[in-house]
Amino acid sequence: MSTVAPYGSWHSPVDSRTATAGLAAGQIAAPSYVGVVGDEVWWVEPRPDEGGRTALMRGRADGVTRSLLPAPWDVRSRVIEYGGRPWAAARDGRSTLVVFTHCADQRLYAFRTDGPGSVSPYPLTPVSAVGGGLRWAEPVLDLARGEVRCVLEEFTGDGAGDVRRLHAAVPLDGSAATDRSGVRELSPSAHRFVSQAQYAPDGGRAVWLAWDHPHMPWDAAELRIADVTQDGFLRGARTLLGGPGDPVAQAEWSVDGGLVAACERTGWWNLYAVDPDTGDTRPLHQADEEFAGLQRLGHRWFQPLSDGRIAVLHGVGAQRLAVLDPARRELVDVPGEKTEWLPHLDAAVDRVVGVAAGRFTSYEVMEVSTVSLAATVVGRTRRHTVATEYLPAPVARVFAGPQGREVQAHINFPRNPDFSGPRGELPPLVIWAHGGPGLRAPLALNPEIAYFTSRGIAVADVNYGGTPGYGRDYRERLRGQWGVVDVEDCAAVARGLINEGSAAPGRIAIRGGSAGGFTAAVSVTKDDLYACATLFYPLLDLLSVAEGGTHDFESHYLETLVGPVHQSADLYRDRSPVHHADRVATPLLLFQGADDVVCPPLLLEDFVRTLERHSVRHDHHVFDGEGHGFRRQPTLMACLEAELRFYADVFGFPPAGPPTRLGRTMDEEGGRLGQQQR
Repeated sequence: MSTVAPYGSWHSPVDSRTATAGLAAGQIAAPSYVGVVGDEVWWVEPRPDEGGRTALMRGRADGVTRSLLPAPWDVRSRVIEYGGRPWAAARDGRSTLVVFTHCADQRLYAFRTDGPGSVSPYPLTPVSAVGGGLRWAEPVLDLARGEVRCVLEEFTGDGAGDVRRLHAAVPLDGSAATDRSGVRELSPSAHRFVSQAQYAPDGGRAVWLAWDHPHMPWDAAELRIADVTQDGFLRGARTLLGGPGDPVAQAEWSVDGGLVAACERTGWWNLYAVDPDTGDTRPLHQADEEFAGLQRLGHRWFQPLSDGRIAVLHGVGAQRLAVLDPARRELVDVPGEKTEWLPHLDAAVDRVVGVAAGRFTSYEVMEVSTVSLAATVVGRTRRHTVATEYLPAPVARVFAGPQGREVQAHINFPRNPDFSGPRGELPPLVIWAHGGPGLRAPLALNPEIAYFTSRGIAVADVNYGGTPGYGRDYRERLRGQWGVVDVEDCAAVARGLINEGSAAPGRIAIRGGSAGGFTAAVSVTKDDLYACATLFYPLLDLLSVAEGGTHDFESHYLETLVGPVHQSADLYRDRSPVHHADRVATPLLLFQGADDVVCPPLLLEDFVRTLERHSVRHDHHVFDGEGHGFRRQPTLMACLEAELRFYADVFGFPPAGPPTRLGRTMDEEGGRLGQQQR
């Protein structure tokens, strides 16, 4: 029999350590960049409890996994800041040669394992003191030429935009470790952004994606093709298809020498066969669902198989794994309880590997037989031991927004078999605005949400207009409307739950990080719907971002989301929460990284000072060693526990459990951040 206790005060086995073991950079931590190496599966996974590093892992279908490199090795690329695939491996004689990017210095390193002659990592590339230096992503080993091909990002000055990107090859013998001239440039730097070149089965041609400012790849990426010379250079490059208004998300060679590409010509990312000589296309499977998504570097939603079929991810709002047989026009889903697959597919012979999660299972590395479609777990980031009854059961819902538009959200009601709420009382509700706008809240277990729902707090994870995964029309609702549509959609979900009797006025909070923090901050300057708000490293000043306050990849993104800055400066100011802090009347909880270059601490200080002048209650905490997106588990734990105490104070329930030490408060800054308001 359950105990009746106030919502929010329930005791739960989902403690802050359990909830944050699966978090990194403010998002669900998941394995990524999966690949087949011999009879094994390799991948990288974040380690919040090891200082936030990313570990290179290996595993087999028998469930035995291990890390290949000890701390402090951190296998993560920073090319275009979002990175890309940071490792490559291949059997070389009786050992395996591994190449990877180390995050701290962004150099390429190599080492050997699995046999005689195994060696510790040694550098392949030099360090540059210019700007952000030299960065490498998407390595592909070419043992015949004794080199590794990569996407090179080279800074030519101190500014974020002083950069060039191109295809390059690095010798594997370490001869370029101190000499940049040892790096071969395989193609000219003809475009601002390029993906890795995919070589045809016969090695004679290569294709890649390219795009330029002011476009984002999902708006304008084109498919380029070039001949590969005997020396490995890419010559005679031309555009095969795509470009502004007709983007390409991914392209792969099939075994017969043709191409398969994901294009958005129907308003949905669908697959097409592409003639590499003419660029002519033929749809392989047309449907009002997504077979790809928003490309950065290294995302792979499909993989051609050796028998002519294609392993694909597809769906609306969530993507599941299937095998497409174009000849028979059959699409067969892989059975099982996995509700969400990430765009990190690889394939070899009769198996496909990828990363998937379910409503009650965290992200796991999976191996699927292409014959039987049977799926096997290869590796998990962490093995959760919490019983299913304490985990949220997310339900995909559609709410009515302004002008009758549909708003997508995942609703997570309180769930704990040991407790129930008082009769006639409704639980507090927290609206989550994801950290997009190019992201999507997945339909999968989120241990951080479980931390709240198992204590009696409901969470609505809103995929507001602009979120990918629901077709181009839904995604482009945010074009020119950031700070409007997202704010309205979050409010529509909250009011929809109030109207149906699932939530109560005065017991609703809003929460977001980065771009989601912007949405939450704008919300409390425009609407009295929310009793409080939690902001993680929020974007507060759009004009400073547009005028060079962010990295090169997204430096023109706001032209799509708001408008051309030189024509819309007043609009940028009007949409920026930093200029409207005087309108805030609700308590705020703010978390900030001391090393954040996207939302600089000084900017948040200005916002906080305005709150102080208007006597708005706020708690502001700064964490040393953290940037834009927290990676260290002690930080993540402290934030989660502080957030629960904040809600307890606002909504009037007794919190359970002792607090974890927080980061520096404003008092500890000697007044530099002002006095903390309670």
